[in-house]
Amino acid sequence: MTETIGMLGIGIMGSAMARNLIKAGFAVVGYDPVPAARDRLSDMGGTTRSSPRDVVEAAAISFASLPSAAALAEAAASVTGASGSGQILIECSTLPLSAKRAALAAMESAGKILLDCPVSGTGAQAATGDLVILGSGDERAYVRCASAFAGMSRRQVYVGRFGTGSIMKYIANHLVTIHNAAAAEAMLLGMKAGIDPGLVYETLADSAATSRMFQMRGPLMCDQNYDTPTATIRTHLKDLSIISGFAAELGCSLPVYAAAEQLYHAGEEMGFAARDTASICAVLERMNGFDRHGGASASTTQSSQS
Repeated sequence: MTETIGMLGIGIMGSAMARNLIKAGFAVVGYDPVPAARDRLSDMGGTTRSSPRDVVEAAAISFASLPSAAALAEAAASVTGASGSGQILIECSTLPLSAKRAALAAMESAGKILLDCPVSGTGAQAATGDLVILGSGDERAYVRCASAFAGMSRRQVYVGRFGTGSIMKYIANHLVTIHNAAAAEAMLLGMKAGIDPGLVYETLADSAATSRMFQMRGPLMCDQNYDTPTATIRTHLKDLSIISGFAAELGCSLPVYAAAEQLYHAGEEMGFAARDTASICAVLERMNGFDRHGGASASTTQSSQS
């Protein structure tokens, strides 16, 4: 008999996860408040429901990929009213720990299980199942979900008590933030020196200087391909506020991260909020007055003309 898996949230990440679960042989039922998202699930062979409660009543195991703490609170309130007990909701979003713990308490009081299992990877990685599950919470429930995890990710790591998964995700996104900024800065440095960005990428992508972000976002920076985002600057800024708040609670100074963070804020101010985070390369180009097509900085061109 085909096992049914639920999906709450059918955006970039949720739809990719759902598609891979369907390919792996699961029946997927889901809910999203956005009609286009529900249509997307139907088009890929899933079935939509009218509420999170309906999803949890139809599936013993469900994933949640939600955009905000408010969305999680709303979903948890709906799930607690679902009939039955013992259903498992796997929360995969990057959200404040306080929001996840509040949802945990609400669900436990109703006999439901919440796992904190953020995923490490972009929307593009999710599309190919190239995600890492950072699992935390009830270990027996985590083991019960092993086949579902395997259906939408390449690696699964159980890291301990509830909340540790989120903390590990904060650390992962801290590194992503810096590595993406470093990749953009390296591209700019090469272009300012007169080297084609494609040559920079091809030379360094398989060198000691590389990173996963350089490998993934470098081609987007080379082609200035920012308008089909796998992760937007707007979404990343949400994650940055969570990481900064968590570090502040710990009294932990993060000077390298703090410097990189400013590029994403600058990107939002320059109108790049809805573009891929690789677009901070364009942000750096503007900051430097650099025109890659002209082969010289705008400031240099202006000086030569005056």
